[in-house]
Parts: sequence; structure tokens; C-alpha cells
Amino acid sequence: MHKDIATPIRTKEILEKYGFAFKKSLGQNFLIDPNILRKITEFAGLTDQTGAIEVGPGIGALTEHLARSSKKVLSFEIDQRLLPILADTLSPYDNVKIIHEDILKADVKTLVAQEFEGISDLMVVANLPYYVTTPIILKLLSDRIPLRGIVVMLQKEVADRISAKPGTKEYGSLSIAIQYYTKAETVMIVPKTVFMPQPNVDSAVIRLTTLDKPAADVVDEDFFFLVTRSSFAQRRKTILNNLTSQLPNGKEKKEQILDALAKADIDPTRRGETLSIQEFARLSNELHPIFN
Repeated sequence: MHKDIATPIRTKEILEKYGFAFKKSLGQNFLIDPNILRKITEFAGLTDQTGAIEVGPGIGALTEHLARSSKKVLSFEIDQRLLPILADTLSPYDNVKIIHEDILKADVKTLVAQEFEGISDLMVVANLPYYVTTPIILKLLSDRIPLRGIVVMLQKEVADRISAKPGTKEYGSLSIAIQYYTKAETVMIVPKTVFMPQPNVDSAVIRLTTLDKPAADVVDEDFFFLVTRSSFAQRRKTILNNLTSQLPNGKEKKEQILDALAKADIDPTRRGETLSIQEFARLSNELHPIFN
């Protein structure tokens, strides 16, 4: 068994060997606790038949755990300075492929189809750079990559928003966007002390399990997400006020919006945070003919 990368001593050795300096702009915080990496890998339920997709491998701390537990790892790294380090630290593993590309710009669906040909069990497992967590998760879900699920480390505050239930202050359009596609649960809280350098915020590991079909039936997904975002534009406003001020020509269409709310059986004085995904789906389906 090879020595774990993710110990404070080994991490320091690797960084010194390559004269690597952390870039704040890339949100680089490397994990230095092998136990947490093992747990993340366990939460993902990897087997020797799983294809693992990783974003932001850093110096390969989590990557090596994924390589040991899965059939193949495809990892996206944007920072060119890390490529020679990864080639070195991951040299014991022949089932890892590093792609030097920004995952937000990459054609992930095509790459996944090519790299994981014949592999039907796909999981995203990553310690995500905190400044782009939300766009990455939303891209992976909206690109309709055939994932069993996603297990990622992210800022605790974002994890709380992703897994929030209606009627809580964390619940918002992000909760709905992700829970529309997946079952979301926070599985572990992670202290700042297990990172180098230490971030300013607490972290959490969240597990998203892909639903067989979306959580609600909607006529037009893009419009459904527009309605949910509009409903939370100003949290203290009623759903009627938000929709009339946010939807195109909403003020002129106020009577029609009221009519749609009545048909969807939603009190116009409610706030967006009290509506379930199913209620938003009914509402967006009633509003759709008015705005399209």
C-alpha cells in the first residue's frame, strides 16, 4: 500500500518539492486527513465497477482514494501547475486520467461517454473549489450525465441551502434546482482544521442521489426554474409581488398571474420559501401559457 498523500507531512513535502504556492483565486484548500477521505469515498459507495468523476484534484489526495476504490477515475484540473505534481503523486495508479480543462467549459457528457465506455455506475466525488460549487453541481445535473449520484465536500452554508426543506430560511431556488433532480442529504460536517491552508468557513459533505425521474412534472424546465428564482428575488415579498416584478411584463399581467395562482391553489400572499417543489411545478405549469 502506498503512503497516503493526505497527511500534513506528506502534503508539505510535495508542496516544497514543487515550490507550489496556493492560489486564493482558485479556492485551493487541500485535505490533510486520510480518515475523512476514506469516509467521503465510503459515502459514494464505490465498487470496482464504478466510474468516478472528480473536480479539482489538487495534489491527488482524494484522487488516490478514488483510484483504490473504483474502476476508473476521470479528474478535471484547471491549474496547470498541478499537472506535474499529479503525474508524480498518482504514478502508482494506472486507472486515473487527468483532464486539464475547466469543467464548466468542458463537454463533460461526451468525455464521460468516451472515457467510461461500458461502465454504467457513475459517481461524482470531489472536494469542490468553494467559489464555483453551485455552478459545477448545476451543470452536472442539467447536462443529464447518467450519474448514480454526487458526493462532494463544500461550504457548510451551501450544503445547508442545498438540502433545506420548505419553510426554513435556508430554503430557496438552489434547494429546488438540486432537489428537482436528486435526493439531497448532508452526511458529514468537516472542521476547518483538516485543510491546508485552513479555510475561513466550516465544510460539509453532501450526498445527492439521482431520482429516477424529476421530483415534479413540469411543462418547461427552464421556465419552472425562472419561476422559482423569481419567487425568491426578494425573500420578504409575497409570491405575487415577486412574480409581478420579476417575470417579463409581469406588472401588466398581474390579473393573469393572480388567476394562475388561484388555479394552482396557492394563496398570493404566501412567500416563496413556503412553497414545495410540487406547488412550484403546478404554478409554473399554470403560468407557462401566459408567458410563452
